[in-house]
Amino acid sequence: MARYELKLPKMGESVAEATITSWLKEVGETIDIDDTVVEVATDKVDSEVPSEVEGTLVEILFEKDAVVQVGDTIAIIETEGGETASTDSTAAPVAEAVAELEETIQEVVASKTEEVQDYNGTRFYSPLVKSIAQTEGISLEELETVAGSGKEGRVTKADILAYIESRGTAKVSTPAPAKPAEKKAPAAPAAAKPVATPVTLGGQDEVIEMSRMGKLIAKHMVDSVQTSAHVQSFIEIDVTNIVKWRNKVKDAYLKREGEKLTFTPIFMQAVAQTIKKHPLINISVDGDTIIKRGNINLGMAAALPDGNLIVPVIKNADQLNLVGMTKQVNDLATRARANKLKPDEIQGGTYTVTNVGSFGSMMGTPIINQPQVAILALGAIVKKPSVIETPEGDFIGIRHKMIVSHSYDHRVVNGALGGMFIKTFKEILEAWDVNQDI
Repeated sequence: MARYELKLPKMGESVAEATITSWLKEVGETIDIDDTVVEVATDKVDSEVPSEVEGTLVEILFEKDAVVQVGDTIAIIETEGGETASTDSTAAPVAEAVAELEETIQEVVASKTEEVQDYNGTRFYSPLVKSIAQTEGISLEELETVAGSGKEGRVTKADILAYIESRGTAKVSTPAPAKPAEKKAPAAPAAAKPVATPVTLGGQDEVIEMSRMGKLIAKHMVDSVQTSAHVQSFIEIDVTNIVKWRNKVKDAYLKREGEKLTFTPIFMQAVAQTIKKHPLINISVDGDTIIKRGNINLGMAAALPDGNLIVPVIKNADQLNLVGMTKQVNDLATRARANKLKPDEIQGGTYTVTNVGSFGSMMGTPIINQPQVAILALGAIVKKPSVIETPEGDFIGIRHKMIVSHSYDHRVVNGALGGMFIKTFKEILEAWDVNQDI
């Protein structure tokens, strides 16, 4: 009999760990190839881990709610054969070699640091964790209290950084000996941590625990507001020609393609065309540098049945015609609502569009989806009396109008670019050819 190591697979770009949400198989159960063994969740999406072999589940190495690193063995499956198998026979040795090399480098760096504090406590601490602790003025006694999510309770880089964030922004460092003739300036008071207003409960109140995704979204939104200087521009667009054209072709399209033609793919295609005209909206900020994205990957905010949001990404959106865009939009929206998206399908976005009009809202001021620098909100399409200019003079007519809100990061996107972007978007939509085919 052989022992097959079921490992946590790579969950997508920048995802290093996942939380086990439920085991679908129990020890002793028979497993077939492609059977889902466990469900996991990252800060991006929920996912399933299937088995690549058939056999019997003999050992579960992590319990429900445990945080597991990518590449960790999470279960053992006993199979027919004589050799131990693995989901990745080379990944573990390579990962261990890289980890050892990183620790060696950190040890060299630490050995060059003057007056390195002794952090030989009851647990092992990597040189990187020790260096961060020393820089932040964390004593061994305090470090011993930090909860570790690594193997055997080991404190990882993420653990120490999270502890520092919750501890406060003020650093406590060991002061250098003062020179005899110098007077030390009084220490600045520590930055006060925000104190939440106490909530009182009444007899009819109900306490509801926030979902895991709800907590992650809340943190992501707060972090975005604290990172980017949000500013908004608004514009009203006449989409009468688009409404008339869609009403004319939607039945034929449904019969031909077997799926509905909504307004969303039309607007997404126009956004991609607008970004090509204003590529400096398709950027990210990294410290004091700007990264100009080579691909136009459009995030499409989608509402989930539980009220949360998820943002699947349409990769290389500028290369799709309207039929291709429609199929991408419908497929991603359908699988998002069914929680069937793959991890890489919600990553790599460079610009996001959200449709607040689907809930009847006239406009909204959306929060930027980091690390992007802008997001577009599409308002509801409504009929309005409008002034129509003709060669024979002006008259009042009924038109289909939509208000578009553009939130952008004022650190790198000024009002001229933010405003010109939606002006170009308006021009593309209002120039829609009602006689074109699809």
